[in-house]
Amino acid sequence: MRNSFILPRLKDAARRFVRADQGNIAVMFGIALVPILSFVGAAVDYSRALNARSSMQAALDSTALMVAKDLAAGTITASQVNTKAQSYFAALYTNKETQNLTISGVYTAGSGSTTSTVQVNGSGGINTDFIRVAGFPTINFNTSSTTTWGNVKMRVALALDNTGSMASSGKITALRNAVAGSGGLIDQLSILAKTDGDVYISVIPFAKVVNVGASNYNQSWIDWHDWLSPPTDQNALAFDGSQPSLPINWHAVGPGAKCPFTNSNSGFACTTGPNSETTTNYIPSSGTYSGYICPSADANSHAKYNGCWVSTQVTNGNNTQTFCSGSSSCACPVNSSGSSVSGCSCSGSGSSKVCAGKVYSHNWTQPTVTSNVGFKDTSTSPATLNKWTPTAVMVPNNWTGASTNPTSTWTGCVADRDQPYDVSGSTTQPFPANEWYENSVAYCDSSVTNSLEPIIPLSYSWTTLKSAVNAMQPTGGTNQAVGMAWAWQSLLPGGPLNAPTEDANTTYNRVIILLSDGLNTEDRWPSYGDGSSQASGNPIDARQAQLCTNLKNATDAKGNPMYTIYTIQVNTNSPADPTSTVLQNCASSPDKFFMLTSSTQILTTFNTIGTALSKLRVAM
Repeated sequence: MRNSFILPRLKDAARRFVRADQGNIAVMFGIALVPILSFVGAAVDYSRALNARSSMQAALDSTALMVAKDLAAGTITASQVNTKAQSYFAALYTNKETQNLTISGVYTAGSGSTTSTVQVNGSGGINTDFIRVAGFPTINFNTSSTTTWGNVKMRVALALDNTGSMASSGKITALRNAVAGSGGLIDQLSILAKTDGDVYISVIPFAKVVNVGASNYNQSWIDWHDWLSPPTDQNALAFDGSQPSLPINWHAVGPGAKCPFTNSNSGFACTTGPNSETTTNYIPSSGTYSGYICPSADANSHAKYNGCWVSTQVTNGNNTQTFCSGSSSCACPVNSSGSSVSGCSCSGSGSSKVCAGKVYSHNWTQPTVTSNVGFKDTSTSPATLNKWTPTAVMVPNNWTGASTNPTSTWTGCVADRDQPYDVSGSTTQPFPANEWYENSVAYCDSSVTNSLEPIIPLSYSWTTLKSAVNAMQPTGGTNQAVGMAWAWQSLLPGGPLNAPTEDANTTYNRVIILLSDGLNTEDRWPSYGDGSSQASGNPIDARQAQLCTNLKNATDAKGNPMYTIYTIQVNTNSPADPTSTVLQNCASSPDKFFMLTSSTQILTTFNTIGTALSKLRVAM
């Protein structure tokens, strides 16, 4: 309806315009036509000029970055900057309309608190098509791009999955090549260093734990409590309620008695002696370790215990004493024949039951130190032994002999710190020594074929870093949080890894790259996961999520985020694992999380990240 109404009116207006004899409208239109066309033409010409200038700016930006990278790598000298800039620009700038093109590159060395810069300047112009009639035959323009470096330094922490699943689909090999191979990430970053220390890299191989190096056994930042303590006094086990208890007839257990511990009732069994994982059903009654009650590695926490209980008979003038009374559960230990051990008998029943026999004190074979007190039922005083109480008596450990597993035998691995320090960047809270034992392998022992490789703190020894990466082997279960925590530690001056002190006049790009091929399955706390699957509610992920939040909330003196975090999930399982929410959310931004479905993508992903870091390094 609207068109049928308007079109006839327009036709009538046009006929009247043609028949008009006054001439006013034609004259006015003729006068207006020139400026209208001029404005339209100017818009066209200026649009062409703007397009040419924008193209020039993009080419200059890339040129400046490439020249700066070449200069930092030492492939050109300062005197070659201008020539190289012109060469790069010519290859990048494709706008054919630009006339009188001039390009120059200038290098300015840094001094004191100033930065080194490369500035590339460009100028040119276009011939106009419309506004030349107004006296403007050309539109000229110029722009420039500057890169700075020298007071911008880069520190990159690589938290790399060394768990057993990395053995499949060629993932560990692809990871080695992507990081330490020719043209890999280490090569990409190392060429950005104009001088030693401009770029540092740390390598954090992780599985359930990390290996900080056995030579650090005398460092004050090692927490020896769990190492020195028996199974009944373990901080990690006490935290989640899985700490085992002693049997009611504990003080009657001695040489020849049946081991009162099993994997099902305590998480461990008895072995033939310290430093052994050969299990025995009965306490040794002869030889060097007669009467030694040595726990095997814990089946729940996958950690070795580093001592034994010894059985020292308490005579007190006779060989028979009451060791349990007042409970129907009181009983004599049995021997290999299935009968009560020699000299032991019980009488009465119910609350009147009394059992007597040889009585033993059980000291734990670690010397008494400040942290090594309060072990359960280990006193040599008969008064604390001859009556059962529902709560085991807390008394000092009186062992005075040599340690069966002294701290100097530690092989270097540490577990997650006590909560809440496990998710913090604290450099003062100590780290628990751990003797990881899983799949019948002591993965922290350097003598085993597939040991967990030690951490390499921040270094610019590219050969050392590459050797460490190439030595990585697949081991046990997955704990991304401990890898992330130590990547953070590696970037902290004054921490256990002693990162180089930062200069207040220097800008630092601190980067963490975390790669993992699976979901979290175990950490220090047995109730959180068994090495194959994580407990309900994903408690390991919850700890890691808090750690990532704390990292992302950390800011520098200017209020900017202190760390840039890249996360990579390698998902080659069939059926595929779900996308790791904790990895996805841990990345600094969505574009810094990578989901890979084949091992071949590991190389291209690290190359992508390396390219991004290269630009960050020279463009700040």
